[in-house]
Amino acid sequence: MTALAITLAVLGAVCFAFAARLQHQAVDGEAKLAVLRSKRWLGGLLLLVTGAAVHAVALGMAPLTVVQPVGVLAIGITAVLDGRRSELPAVLVTTLGVGGFVLLAAGSATATEVAPDAELRAALITLGLIAVPGLVAVLTGRPRTRALAFASAGGVAYGFVSVLMRAVSQDVQQGRFGYWGVLSIAGIVLALLVGGWLVQHAYAGGPPHLAVACLTVVDPLVAVGIGALLLGEASRTSFWTALAEITCALAAAGGVLALNRPTAVPTRSEPTVKNALRIVIAADTFPPDVNGAARFAHRLATGLASRGHDVHVICPDSSRVESLPGITVHRLRSHGTPFYKDFRVCLPWQARAEIRSLLASLQPDVLHTQAHFVVGRLALRAAAAAGIPTVATNHFMPENLFGLAHVPGFLKKTASRWAYRDLARVFGEADVVTAPTPRAVQLLHDNGFPERALPVSCGIDIDRYQERVRPRILGGPTALFVGRLDEEKRVDELLRAVARVPGAFAEIVGDGTCRAEWQLLADDLGITDRVLFHGFVDEGALLDAYARCDLFVMPGVAELQSLATMEAMAAGKPVIAADAMALPHLVQPGRNGWLFQPGDVTALAQRLSALVHDEHTRARMGAASSDLIARHAIGSTLDTFETLYAQVIGRPLPVPALAA
Repeated sequence: MTALAITLAVLGAVCFAFAARLQHQAVDGEAKLAVLRSKRWLGGLLLLVTGAAVHAVALGMAPLTVVQPVGVLAIGITAVLDGRRSELPAVLVTTLGVGGFVLLAAGSATATEVAPDAELRAALITLGLIAVPGLVAVLTGRPRTRALAFASAGGVAYGFVSVLMRAVSQDVQQGRFGYWGVLSIAGIVLALLVGGWLVQHAYAGGPPHLAVACLTVVDPLVAVGIGALLLGEASRTSFWTALAEITCALAAAGGVLALNRPTAVPTRSEPTVKNALRIVIAADTFPPDVNGAARFAHRLATGLASRGHDVHVICPDSSRVESLPGITVHRLRSHGTPFYKDFRVCLPWQARAEIRSLLASLQPDVLHTQAHFVVGRLALRAAAAAGIPTVATNHFMPENLFGLAHVPGFLKKTASRWAYRDLARVFGEADVVTAPTPRAVQLLHDNGFPERALPVSCGIDIDRYQERVRPRILGGPTALFVGRLDEEKRVDELLRAVARVPGAFAEIVGDGTCRAEWQLLADDLGITDRVLFHGFVDEGALLDAYARCDLFVMPGVAELQSLATMEAMAAGKPVIAADAMALPHLVQPGRNGWLFQPGDVTALAQRLSALVHDEHTRARMGAASSDLIARHAIGSTLDTFETLYAQVIGRPLPVPALAA
């Protein structure tokens, strides 16, 4: 019977190894609920359930101290599947350690009854053993340490599951299943859920074989410890056998710690494309975040990668998971903010070491930071200290944050001055500083930054927005707004203008702190049948919105360039925009649209009425928008940045840049 139990335990180990591989591939740095829709993750879950079922049968056939440790075989299988053959010596140490533990425990183990009071004491011990590594995982900023801690806590939970499974199996075999059996099953379900949650976070922070190694060592040590100390399964174990078991356990634990050491990074090879660079883009916001800075960072990264450069992005992790082919994205641990649910920040003491480690391993030719917040600031300083050439692009205006942070009016001037002083101090370390428009550059200079910043348009992929036709979904000519629904965007002015223009409709794409307030305003104005709030939409739905609208309205007053306005122009739409910041660089009154003074709802309503009721003018101005946006093509932006990279590195300029 014991031989059959061990055979089943081996089969369970194989299931666990393949399950870990599949679920790690599905998680891929993000332990989020979205993985529940992944076929890989669900396949791994099926294998986990199968392995657990086989394991449960084995536990009913042999002592806990014999069956439980056999799962260590999953480590070697997972390491081979993961291509980590260089770490097989550490895997061998771990396997031999647990294997020796198995042989010693099997020779002295005695099957005993699992009494209810022993289950209760084991539950209390388990809670304490989960709390310690769980606290370490929460406090540490190192991904592999966090993975190790999460896996340890998960191993404790699974070890407790084994105890409960043996209790339930005994009750069923002896025909005495009752109240305590129901409680045991509830405990199994809860421990599996907790352990599964912890293990998914372990997969997000490190390679799968590290999580499996930790699980398959901690799990049996906890289970065997409970069996020996609480259930009396080690009643025939001598002092010297116990000492040998402890030695084997320490060897297994040492093997896991060896697996947790980062592997040496190979010396980077020269790129295969002539003049290709390894470029690291540091961004405090990145897709699937929806905002102008995130969209530009993604457009820049993918555009550079399409030209043969090796592009890496360092950014916070996200509340949503999105595939970003063609570039390598390194997600840092981050935390949600109370003032804006979709904006996440990294804590400096957690991100600093990880950013330094990434730059040391990647050895980039140039670092291009997109902000002076936590990620951009730490990356810029680490690059400067390491002698890596740097470029910095500013997308920030204090007004973008005042509404989110609810800064009182009397403090805004002081806060703005402090914010620009901080920006100048951080970006002062960069070799080259850019901003999207001449107005954005002038704003930097007006606020104390040295006269060396350069205007470089964010650029857009114009072809994506052209030749796309979609029918209206509202009842008449429709004005579109795209952007965050926050105070400085002033979408309320658009709503009030629509209310004054019979026959005018509006679509609002985006989300933010003011969405609920503006939806109530639309209701108060009696235009809910003429206004459609979409919230966040995917790229395809956004392109459809640009295609089907009749004109675009941007009432915001804190636009350093306004990618949304540029996208609408690329789609061939006339534009009505506030005469503020960089918007006058895009709108030529009477040619491709109109400007109005911010806050002048009457003027906005007049311009809106004129375009809503004049299809010919809309067509003429839309064609002019298409002509004017041509100078903002992403190809020109990429040429310029390639030139700047070459200059700060001291390499010959790429051929396209020389032509530009």
